[in-house]
Amino acid sequence: MSKYTSLSDIQAALKDGSTTMVDVVQSYLQRIKETNHLNIYVEVYEEEAFAKAKELDRKLEKDPSCVGGLFGAVASIKDVLCYKDHKLTAASNILGSFTSQFTATAVQRLLDEDVIIIGRTNCDEFAMGSTNEHTRYGPTLNGLDESRVPGGSSGAAAVSVERDTCLIGVGSDTGGSVRQPAAFCGIYGMKPTYGRISRYGLIAYGSSFDQIGLLTKDVDTLSRALTVMSGPDPMDATCLSIEAPAIASADQASKYKIAYIPEVLNHPGLKPEIKKGCEEVIENLKEQGHGCEAIDFDLLSYLVPTYYVLTTAEASSNLSRYDGIRYGLRADDVEDLEELYERSRSEGFGTEVKRRIMMGTFVLSVGYFDAYFTKAQQVRTLIIQRLTEVFSKFDFIVMPTTTDIAWPIGEMIKDPVSMYLADVYTVLANLGGYPAISIPKSSEGLDMPFGIQVMSDKCTEAQLLSFAKQLSIS
Repeated sequence: MSKYTSLSDIQAALKDGSTTMVDVVQSYLQRIKETNHLNIYVEVYEEEAFAKAKELDRKLEKDPSCVGGLFGAVASIKDVLCYKDHKLTAASNILGSFTSQFTATAVQRLLDEDVIIIGRTNCDEFAMGSTNEHTRYGPTLNGLDESRVPGGSSGAAAVSVERDTCLIGVGSDTGGSVRQPAAFCGIYGMKPTYGRISRYGLIAYGSSFDQIGLLTKDVDTLSRALTVMSGPDPMDATCLSIEAPAIASADQASKYKIAYIPEVLNHPGLKPEIKKGCEEVIENLKEQGHGCEAIDFDLLSYLVPTYYVLTTAEASSNLSRYDGIRYGLRADDVEDLEELYERSRSEGFGTEVKRRIMMGTFVLSVGYFDAYFTKAQQVRTLIIQRLTEVFSKFDFIVMPTTTDIAWPIGEMIKDPVSMYLADVYTVLANLGGYPAISIPKSSEGLDMPFGIQVMSDKCTEAQLLSFAKQLSIS
């Protein structure tokens, strides 16, 4: 395991000469080789990473004041983020061996601050899944227990951090795809406010839900990376024109008003040990002087249906561009255009993606549009109104990240509906566009970690991260 788990530690070691960027990169590449059987990376940029490390070492030696704010950080990027002149497939056969012609804004902002990108990580195809099994590259294994999934769709990004193959994992979160694998792998995972980080260069799944997120082993590193990646972008009209969040500090003196939802803690699918762990967190917060209060949230049972109606509808539209003509897989020996479309998409997309495209096409069809899509939009509005009311009175909502610990490999393949229902706690933040973070926790009764999820009002990431750091210390 790496002896450096935070950016501050790495930067201190670089500045006092006890290590070099070449040594740091060499250490990570060695870990990648040792964990190759986990199937974390679909491509490793070994030569490129070494060349960049040598360049940064020279830069530091010449003028330490010229290095970027994230100098020392090595990151992995999920295989849904564009990186110029590098392959990009979204773990799907439909994209074949596509090479990106530009770099995602979020990735470029990391590069501008001297982050080294060490490789692209495996994921569920087009970010559709909760297990990292729905991929052309084969499943990624959980580094803590290789018989279990790492979560998804950013499961490999989480394992890349947990197994110390990099410092920062850059993923995407449409309904919990950063926070859920963070919980399953025992690390931090954050989805910021919708629009906080530009989506330019992120392959679209559900455009009104998708948000780039971060996975790390400590809050400080996450906070510093988020600050760099945030900010307006003329290439993304949905990006917020607000200042980047401040770097978090654990303010033990601040006392907050915290809400929790009894219906969540009494959910029939919630594992008893996770319920107990969440209740202990709430009791500890009360003892520390925070105001913790139970609130009613009678829309809980509508969260998952609303989420899947809307995201599959958006996926059906977004994925219509993959037609076998413009780029990617094109079927051979076809007789007409209709057969070209049919065979290219049938051969290119995997089972889960096909399932969601079919669901989305159905809810958008003329006979069912009002009954499903319009109704789901109305329920989404009610959910946002309810959350607005809650955050007018409270600073945070605390709940478990997931109903269970990491599942055995293959379990959810047989029962996709159970996989969808397991997103009940994470989709809430995406439906409203609110920031949320998963904080790693453990229990004597469990052999795997779980997560405590904290949500806050929009654009309050600095306060959320400060509270997360405080909660981690306590």
